[in-house]
Amino acid sequence: MESKEIITKLNLKGIRHTPNRILVYRALADSDGPMSLNDLENSLLTLDKSSIFRVLTLFREHGVLHDFEDGRGVLHYELCMCDGECDLADNHLHFYCENCQKSFCLNDVHLPDVPVPEGYSVHSISFVVKGCCPQCQQVKFGGNKG
Repeated sequence: MESKEIITKLNLKGIRHTPNRILVYRALADSDGPMSLNDLENSLLTLDKSSIFRVLTLFREHGVLHDFEDGRGVLHYELCMCDGECDLADNHLHFYCENCQKSFCLNDVHLPDVPVPEGYSVHSISFVVKGCCPQCQQVKFGGNKG
């Protein structure tokens, strides 16, 4: 993703661009799936963990990204696809492969509306399904579904 496009996206969310913010945004945008803090730290060798975490915190506060816990207690981050205000309709199912320990976005599987009692305010919804991803299934069962 080009820096100009990242700067535009950050401006739409009310965030001033800095080199660190552009690096973190680009890493998330170019990733083939959600990333943990450790994943980001390993891919952004010029930034330390606390710098990355500060950017992630700012991005979460401004609706630039969503985070979800993968069922092991590890937070994963992915960019919000909304240009303006983050919409709960952007929420989708996540899949955690217990074999390769990767998390995947199932973008085409949207989460249902979850009714909550009066007085509660929902800001995010997260569902994680655990199992074996297609690549691991292929290795584990030689192409047969198990």
